[in-house]
Amino acid sequence: MPAPLRQTELGEALRACRSAFLGVGAMSLVINILYLTGSFFMLEIYDRVLPSRSIPTLVGLMILAAVLYMSQGLLDLIRSRILVRVGSALDEMLSARVYDVVIRVPLITGSRGEGIEPVRDLDNIRSFLSGMGPGALFDLPWLPFYIAICFAFHPLLGLTALVGAVILISLTVVTEYLTQAPARRASSLAVRRQDLVSASRRNAEVLVAMGMAGRVGKLWNESNRAYIESNQQTSDVSGGLGAIAKVLRMTLQSAVLGVGAYLAINQQATAGIIIAGSILSARALAPVDLAIAHWKGFVVARQSWKRLNTLLAKLPPVSTPTLLHDPSRRMSVESLTITPPGQQKAVVQDVTFALEAGHGVGIIGPSGSGKSSLVRALVGVWQPLRGKVRLDGAALDQWSSETLGVHIGYLPQDVELFAGTIAQNISRFEDDAGSDHIIAAAKEAGVHDLIIGMGDGYDTQIDDRGSVLSAGQAQRIALARALYRQPFLVVLDEPNSNLDSEGDEALTRAVLSVRARGGVVVVVAHRPVGIAGVDFVLVLKDGRAQAFGPKDAVLDQVLKRTPSQAPVKIVADGGTKS
Repeated sequence: MPAPLRQTELGEALRACRSAFLGVGAMSLVINILYLTGSFFMLEIYDRVLPSRSIPTLVGLMILAAVLYMSQGLLDLIRSRILVRVGSALDEMLSARVYDVVIRVPLITGSRGEGIEPVRDLDNIRSFLSGMGPGALFDLPWLPFYIAICFAFHPLLGLTALVGAVILISLTVVTEYLTQAPARRASSLAVRRQDLVSASRRNAEVLVAMGMAGRVGKLWNESNRAYIESNQQTSDVSGGLGAIAKVLRMTLQSAVLGVGAYLAINQQATAGIIIAGSILSARALAPVDLAIAHWKGFVVARQSWKRLNTLLAKLPPVSTPTLLHDPSRRMSVESLTITPPGQQKAVVQDVTFALEAGHGVGIIGPSGSGKSSLVRALVGVWQPLRGKVRLDGAALDQWSSETLGVHIGYLPQDVELFAGTIAQNISRFEDDAGSDHIIAAAKEAGVHDLIIGMGDGYDTQIDDRGSVLSAGQAQRIALARALYRQPFLVVLDEPNSNLDSEGDEALTRAVLSVRARGGVVVVVAHRPVGIAGVDFVLVLKDGRAQAFGPKDAVLDQVLKRTPSQAPVKIVADGGTKS
């Protein structure tokens, strides 16, 4: 594998498998000694059996060779299985961590281009460890051992084998040099191609309805052609040099036979040495030949190793903070300034407000005013540039994501459900979720009757796009998911964008229900009906708070547009001031 193992998570994972690697190394020692069986068998046949015409000696040698060959095959099988299990163990140790990184990357860097590349990188590393490449790398250090035995037979035989080894190792270096650039390019193009396919799948209706499928298809063809060309270039280089290496190895074997024949003619070697030297030289260079043949997989695994190491270092594991009491009294926002992940420009600046238990706020404002950005910070998925969001005085970063999620219900603007049953989606795929909590959340969202009217009720299966549901039904089920287990803070971003009048009424009842049980509700809405159940309103414009206070007072101010009237703000006693 690549370079010295620094103190990285991947390095630590491999170090955890060091006992397995030591076992593989020990088996490689025995296997490579057993590889001498063929050479010495032929040496004994030609130099001992044939001159003596001894059948018992021949039979004894054949039985011994058969036992040694079977031992070699068994050890080779065990070594291969150990390497497969090392790859599986590495995947098991890192898969949860890699999944966590896949989720966190777009929330921290803002980049969605990497997609599932970290998962593919881990797959590439596991596939390489499970293949024949590592076996060749373990056998490579034994090349000098075989050449030394060739020298022991005769210096000319050893020199011939050494020249062949130098040529093949040079080919390995050339392979490394020529495959680096096309392999990197192919990896980058593979990501771009995958992203285009995913976007096309998500927007299939738009592509067909507006006649864009052909034009976007051309982009796909260009991207796919570039990927195929880069991949083909890498395969051509490694495959071509592999073929050359194979020919050179066979040529070397014949050369050793020729040198041996010359030595035999001059009575400097026996016939057995000729055959044994030929077999031994071929065996010496077999790992080089095999390494070249699997060089493409090695290069891909090494690039994946570097990318994954870099990404894991950028996103270290999140420590688990001290467990706090469940929030139940107050949510406050203090001078909150937000920049989207990976960007520099602030989209929300110095927003401050507070809500006590049982209150709800509607956030209104024109498109692009920062409403959705603000609610992403309120639920903790975006980290603010400045300021804090607090629940009962504790900043959100004092909670772990898993713990905080229990106390937060979030309905994003773009609703996504996951493959599974409706009950699983409402319960957030909680283990051993109680049906009472699931049904209670559905009733609070006003979607219980809709669900039981379906063929399988709560056990109705949906895919990850919610294809069996209409947009409004999916939105109402997502609302039930947000209300599951009665979280303290419920944040709804455009919750009525796909709802009819019945859905609007159910939404208002749900908001009032949350407030009645002592929760805090934040609703982003463009239509007045969306904020019917709240008692406060926050007006945003250009990322700044223009007004905050009791709903009727603020709406009256906004609708009348009286320039002389100062923004309405909340004060400590719950009243208002101008």
